[in-house]
Amino acid sequence: MKTLQSYMHFHGAPTKGKILMVASSPSVSAQTGWPIGFWAAELTHPIRVFQEAGYEVTLASTEGGALMMDGYSDPTDASGYSAHDVISLGYMQQDWFKDLLAATPAISEVNQEDFDAIFLVGGQGPMYTFRGNKALEQLFASFYEKRKPSAAVCHSTTLLLDARQSNGELLVAGKTWTGFADAEEEFADQAVGMKIQPYRIETEARKISNTHFQVGAPFSSFAIQDGNLITGQQQNSGEAAARLVVELLKA
Repeated sequence: MKTLQSYMHFHGAPTKGKILMVASSPSVSAQTGWPIGFWAAELTHPIRVFQEAGYEVTLASTEGGALMMDGYSDPTDASGYSAHDVISLGYMQQDWFKDLLAATPAISEVNQEDFDAIFLVGGQGPMYTFRGNKALEQLFASFYEKRKPSAAVCHSTTLLLDARQSNGELLVAGKTWTGFADAEEEFADQAVGMKIQPYRIETEARKISNTHFQVGAPFSSFAIQDGNLITGQQQNSGEAAARLVVELLKA
């Protein structure tokens, strides 16, 4: 299984532990017909935080194999939407990063006992590949119940709408958490002239009793830690969520 272990010497930091990141395997949106996958910044910005803090990272995916970033998240995309994302652009030049995306293990191949934390990468793919994914729900819950940092950002927080602990209780019961906001969905829909997502995470979260879904200003960096559950609002919140993971690991 590939990790970033062999690249840790770039920062001269000793290895402090292992973090599992999980991204969506490529899919196609039934809503828009677009090919969808993971959002680049939600992988690269957290990886940068983890690397510089001295952690090994294993990148897994829902089905294993090669991954694909959402077009709008690619800093080289003709749309120019993410042209400002020089962190992702820098990683994309690295052969080891290309190798990492080319061959990921499936979540069925990983053991949570091997890792100190889990971090779910968002993007458009998770709305289809994470929601209702019982294997991923169980994997995430296993980290959470072991009191390991358990993080999700942006649309990957859709998993928390259904994920349950082994006692049957919703993982977010009594928790304060965040995810992609309705106001952000509205902005995105207006920008492309169509309804992008099949449902909205905030709308669904507010239907759940005994949980507190909280959002910050649209597209601002906003992350919440409640116990060992860490959530980030959208693509600009990955670094903040990753830093909360590192701080919790230090503690």
